[in-house]
Amino acid sequence: MKKIVVLLFISIFYQSAFAQKDGYWDKDRAATKEIIVSARDRIVVKTDDFPIGTTELIYRITLLDDNQQLAGSLVSVLKSIPDPTGISQGSAGAVFLMSKISGDDKCKYAVFSSNELASDYQKTGAMFKACLAQESPVSKDAKRLSLDKSACMQSGLGNLWFGFESTNWMMKQKIILEVVPWVDTKLSRGWTLENRKFIINQCKTSALASKMVSSDDFCICLEEKIQKQYKFQEFQKLLLIEQTKAYKDFGNSCINEAGVSKGINDDLRIQALNFSKKGDYGSVITQYTRLINNGKAKALDYNAIGFNYILTKQYGKAIKFLQEGEKLDDTELLIKLNLAHVYLLNDDFRKAKSIYKEWQSQNVNDSLSWGQKIKQDFALFKKVGIQNDDFERVLKLVTN
Repeated sequence: MKKIVVLLFISIFYQSAFAQKDGYWDKDRAATKEIIVSARDRIVVKTDDFPIGTTELIYRITLLDDNQQLAGSLVSVLKSIPDPTGISQGSAGAVFLMSKISGDDKCKYAVFSSNELASDYQKTGAMFKACLAQESPVSKDAKRLSLDKSACMQSGLGNLWFGFESTNWMMKQKIILEVVPWVDTKLSRGWTLENRKFIINQCKTSALASKMVSSDDFCICLEEKIQKQYKFQEFQKLLLIEQTKAYKDFGNSCINEAGVSKGINDDLRIQALNFSKKGDYGSVITQYTRLINNGKAKALDYNAIGFNYILTKQYGKAIKFLQEGEKLDDTELLIKLNLAHVYLLNDDFRKAKSIYKEWQSQNVNDSLSWGQKIKQDFALFKKVGIQNDDFERVLKLVTN
């Protein structure tokens, strides 16, 4: 029996621990205000600025006689409550928040989300625009306001306005207002949805992102790295040149990460293909140059840039990149065929003939023969203005 009790205690302890919210009662930003309200008067009190990341708050109102003092502050009460959900677990929690003493006086009060609404209340006494109204006079009260349940917390929480109306027609009243914010640890870094979108949109206008077919993965990666390194407020305070360097450094880091890098390189290949269909071979070369500079190029990427150097009659560069591709994959016949082409066009028929003859019995892929590919390439060469007297000679060579 004893073991069962111990196990139940441990189970309840761990469930409670893991159910706790990731945040803290900000005792440094807790505020206690002593308010004097004249007889039959109304007064409005603005809270101090709530810290960034405030998602909930507890307030306590206590009316005291002149000689009375609070028995314990609201901060000291909340020290024993690990998170706001503990306050809502039964009426005992609400009673626990009440001040242990209060005066004989009572007051009505209301909470407003803007200065304009609070000022209107002070003039007219109308509570219908309040986000919370206590129309029955009380001598003490305590409530929790949360982002998901209270209208007071919905309008970009920065401050609230408490309006008090004295029900004492003869004497002034002394009211103690205590407010303690609960700060969400993650949100306290300032990375709201709007701020994250701001960084991503900034990324999408960058030179690197504009060269991608889809920059979503890249920009999300960059935004996550900035978010991890800086609070939003800190990042905003950086000099423009410092922000630019951060974008560049984190961008380079994202490019080197496998998933993002693959997406960027695939984008470059897609753009190169689109330029090739338009006959813009210079732009094709630009895309493959970027891909190669990223350090992630494959043998077929070197083959592609080499072939486009042939189409733009840059034979020396074509040989260089095709040979680099051959080092990566010595079995890739497309590279060997393009080497034969460039040797032929660069007036080295003997070396070209050797390659044309060596592989003439094989296919360059699963459906295209060596000879068929040569015919296709020669037709394209003629279309872009590349002529050579040995084209027919080569075709006879590989068909015999």
